[in-house]
Amino acid sequence: MSRNTGAQDFTHYSVLLNETVSVLGVKPDGIYADLTLGGGGHSERIASQLENGRLVCVDADETAIAASRIRLAPYADRISFVHSFNDRIDEILDELGIDKLDGAVADLGVSSFQLDNAERGFSYMNDAPLDMRMDETAELTAYDVVNGKSEEELKKILYIYGEETFAPRIAAAICRQREISPVRTTLQLSEIIKSAMPEKAKIGGHHPAKRSFQAIRIAVNGELDRLQIMLSRVIDRLAPGGVFAVISFHSLEDRIVKTAFSEAAKGCTCPPSFPVCVCGNKEKVRIITKKPILPGEAELAENPRSRSAKLRACRRI
Repeated sequence: MSRNTGAQDFTHYSVLLNETVSVLGVKPDGIYADLTLGGGGHSERIASQLENGRLVCVDADETAIAASRIRLAPYADRISFVHSFNDRIDEILDELGIDKLDGAVADLGVSSFQLDNAERGFSYMNDAPLDMRMDETAELTAYDVVNGKSEEELKKILYIYGEETFAPRIAAAICRQREISPVRTTLQLSEIIKSAMPEKAKIGGHHPAKRSFQAIRIAVNGELDRLQIMLSRVIDRLAPGGVFAVISFHSLEDRIVKTAFSEAAKGCTCPPSFPVCVCGNKEKVRIITKKPILPGEAELAENPRSRSAKLRACRRI
């Protein structure tokens, strides 16, 4: 069941806010999309610069949309709110009668509200039922993944999506516990993960459960598959000169974004000796950020969770 409670308490620090909106170069009459609305920080800055323009705000989390409707109320006349995963961007734009975008932003981070709201089950620091759904109307939960996947499937999820070195040991430990009783809560899962890891791996650095929780969350929400689809579709819907800015928070996301932008920036790949192009490849974008833009010291001091953020952007030719 969907929970819309807590909308007024929904908070999310908008990472790299100034840098992102600056690279977008918002035009007063432009059409833009915030593909990960969250707490509405990026949308608020974009909407405040629009006059006759339009902003499409997309999020899979109904609580985020409810909260942002309140925050963005002064700009309601220029905003369309859409409850959906952003890989449906083609369908969303078609339904709204929009052909091309002058810009789009995607902040791929999990919101502070989602992390800190125990009942959502995203955090290994608070005890809660295993959930981790971005869209609370979706059927698949973290409980289903943890208790329903085979040991081999769990191992792959932890290794591929979490880059967890100890994936085999953790998957085996989860399955041993399942033989006794289901794994039901976040702290229970966290303890199982910690118990499966060697002592040396638990000293310093990130929380021992961080990578595994990331992996399970990605599996629950199909994040990386959706990301790849969304990237290609948004690039194709950009108007000439349109800018696409994406903020990623871990190496898997960043690698996908970097690759998608690089592929879209490629022109003809035929050997120089060919008299005419036979590959058919055409350059779609030019990459604005040769190296990713990172948070400055002031932002890191204000919001340590920004530390892993990387901003990449490209412009449609």
